[in-house]
Amino acid sequence: MLSTYINVLKLSTLTFSLWVLRRIDRIGRIHSMSFLTVAGFLAYSKLHRVLSRIIITFHSAEFLDSVMYRMGVLATLRSRIRGGAVIGVMVTASHNPEPDNGVKLIDPKGEMLEASWESIATDLANVEDSELEAHVAKIISDNKIDVGSSSNVFVGMDNRYHSPRLLKAVADGVIALKGNVREFGIVTTPMLHFFVVAANTRGAYGQPTEEGYYRKLITAFETLRGDKLENGNYRNKLIFDGANGVGARKMLQFLKRMHNSLQVEVINKGDGKINENCGADHVKVKQAVPIGMPIVEPYTRCVSVDGDADRVVYFFTDDAGHFRLLDGDRIATLVADYLMDMLKRCDLDLSMGLVQTAYANGGSTDYIANTLKVPVACVPTGVKHLHHKALQYDIGVYFEANGHGTIIFSDNAKCLIKAQSETNPNAKILLQIIDLINETVGDAISDMLLVETILNSKGWDVKDWLATYDDLPNLQLKIKVQDRNVITTTDAERVCVTPVGLQEAIDKVVSNYKRGRAFVRPSGTEDVVRVYAEAATKDETESLAYEVGNLVHQLAGGVGPELIHPGKTISAHI
Repeated sequence: MLSTYINVLKLSTLTFSLWVLRRIDRIGRIHSMSFLTVAGFLAYSKLHRVLSRIIITFHSAEFLDSVMYRMGVLATLRSRIRGGAVIGVMVTASHNPEPDNGVKLIDPKGEMLEASWESIATDLANVEDSELEAHVAKIISDNKIDVGSSSNVFVGMDNRYHSPRLLKAVADGVIALKGNVREFGIVTTPMLHFFVVAANTRGAYGQPTEEGYYRKLITAFETLRGDKLENGNYRNKLIFDGANGVGARKMLQFLKRMHNSLQVEVINKGDGKINENCGADHVKVKQAVPIGMPIVEPYTRCVSVDGDADRVVYFFTDDAGHFRLLDGDRIATLVADYLMDMLKRCDLDLSMGLVQTAYANGGSTDYIANTLKVPVACVPTGVKHLHHKALQYDIGVYFEANGHGTIIFSDNAKCLIKAQSETNPNAKILLQIIDLINETVGDAISDMLLVETILNSKGWDVKDWLATYDDLPNLQLKIKVQDRNVITTTDAERVCVTPVGLQEAIDKVVSNYKRGRAFVRPSGTEDVVRVYAEAATKDETESLAYEVGNLVHQLAGGVGPELIHPGKTISAHI
């Protein structure tokens, strides 16, 4: 089965995702993967065979060809069941290393693939070649799909060296079932989401073209900014780390079309490997500046996006040379504060909520709930959970700490804001804010432009932003176990249900630490258990993480030696 050789992940995106991980290099030989055609389309299927007992490496994309072809078939069927609405297929491995690749499927409203179709996609990717034709026929029969009806699929890719071939495989899968395919070439993941929604709303959300995307965001940004390019402590200068990915290319395209409204220096714009020692994930995890960082004055605003530009984090160095991070939690609190103030100025009574996961820093949660007085909801890890919960508010703000997030406005909110704009100039500003936001998915460039707008409006620099609250020291560990499935959780992954007794032991340990909090959850991709801990001080956080990590090792089938006390080798588990 293909499942022996690929890992199917439900990542924190608004899409179904298949990632072929780096360890596939080491698997070696596989069984025959000659690709049987769906009846009548043998010619296209023959283009995407994998030869018997071939060695799989990332320099041979034939294995992924097969998966991508099947996802093209799936997208075509999905479009038909949705009445010919556009479905998106994005070839990207996002924040993963350059040799990796994968695919994201986008439903008509820009959201993730419907849950029932996630399992269909998983089964289709893993079915034996000899059963493929029958399997596709069963999908058609079970879902009562009219194979003669219209089908429309948009396809995009990032700038990995193997993406063009994989995009062609997706397109061939669409064409094999006589679907209509539109290839956008190299685009960010959020851009493809935008195109899908724009097409399905017949232009109401925007024009489904690259120029349409630039035009909508730039018009909103420059209207909001006006001639006031600097204000108070805010300075019109920004360093943009493009992770050597598609975000760098598109940021340069933005700058060509903007009227000097934002001074940006782009680094890591394609000369190095995607996400290698650069990008949002590197900056967040390593707590360090990216490679290629120029010498800048202390407190200069810097921003990093990931390989497909759906994550963004800010950072700077202070006058002592210390690195400081402004992550997704910081962006969420900045946005929530601004929007609450705007609602008061507009005299609008709309419900607003901020959605987080258990990984959100406790300092941010306290600030949101107790200072901003904004309702906070906690949901399981994964953007699909955050997005779904955000839809329950008139204005739903969600960001993961990794920098992936957006803001959603209900139709009711938009109608009331528009009506108020007839008499209230602040409501007109809020309408422009809505246009600046890519509501369909986390969009690094859109989110960055929103942050710049808010900081300019407030007259803030990064020191002002950082001073809003203090983050609690936190630490994440990975504990190797025999079987990650022995860990089950509830209450948005904050409470461990099994093994019995583990949660009680964690609670007892946590009670010994000031402002202590810890939880454990199984990895979605490997046999490890992830431990999160935070406390009042760094030393206490390390000690708490150590104690909880050892509890997991003892009670959940840990593999290898136990953790050694902080200050020695605990860092090997981070």
